[in-house]
Amino acid sequence: MAEILKAKPVADAMKDEMIRRVEALKAKGIIPKLAIIRVGARPDDLYYEGGAKKTCASVGMECQVFEFPENIEQEAFEKAVIEVGAKKDVNGILMFSPLPKHLNERKIRNLIPVEKDVDCLTTSGAAKVFTDDPTGFPPCTPSACMEMLRFYNIPIKGKRCVVVGRSLVVGKPLAMLLLRENGTVTICHSRTENLPEVCKEGEIVIAAVGKAKMLKANYFKAGQTVIDVGINPDPDNPGKYCGDVDFAEVEPIVAKISPVPGGVGSITTSVLCKHTIMACEMQNQ
Repeated sequence: MAEILKAKPVADAMKDEMIRRVEALKAKGIIPKLAIIRVGARPDDLYYEGGAKKTCASVGMECQVFEFPENIEQEAFEKAVIEVGAKKDVNGILMFSPLPKHLNERKIRNLIPVEKDVDCLTTSGAAKVFTDDPTGFPPCTPSACMEMLRFYNIPIKGKRCVVVGRSLVVGKPLAMLLLRENGTVTICHSRTENLPEVCKEGEIVIAAVGKAKMLKANYFKAGQTVIDVGINPDPDNPGKYCGDVDFAEVEPIVAKISPVPGGVGSITTSVLCKHTIMACEMQNQ
């Protein structure tokens, strides 16, 4: 039986640290503030927004939602994003994506000031992450993976780390964060030849490919740590969610594994708040 790497203890430890840092800022008359930019009202956006607002409130931060209609025109939305970015009391900005198809998302993302880009939405923010600039903020999901590994004292230095997935949202930045900690990183994906054998070589395997239960028992061996980033509709249980790893098959084999739900995804709102606090500290040095 594997050790289950649950999110709640990680988020609780992060919360205690964030409360201390917010109190230190408040002693100087500063309250960290997150701005959420949302176009339309997709259920998944609303769900994440609710969690972010709750986490902000629990650590003493402020959070303001800027909501826009789905049919907003490009020019009007550009102006609105610039206005939010210019607000002196806003320290971090999260913009939900994808935006409606009639909007030029790449252009709009890059209107967010890089110092307030707490989820790596801008090209400049990504450049900071990939050049090891400590003033840049990685996307929240790969950061949440690192928080989990640190909390459970899973060594990365010198270890073989296999990342399954190559997106700019998770796979690629996660590889950079593992390299910073001196991990030896292999990035692979759904088209990697002999993928099960590649995964078996990893001491740490992080699944972020976006395919429900794709990684089966034959991908793993005893002693591995498995972090499952995926969140997919469960094909075997309508109305429920599952990860990219077939938990029922894999859990009896490996040493440690994160569940879905209740794993990495539950830490991302805490990371969002932590990044906003860090941005606030840097903006008020």
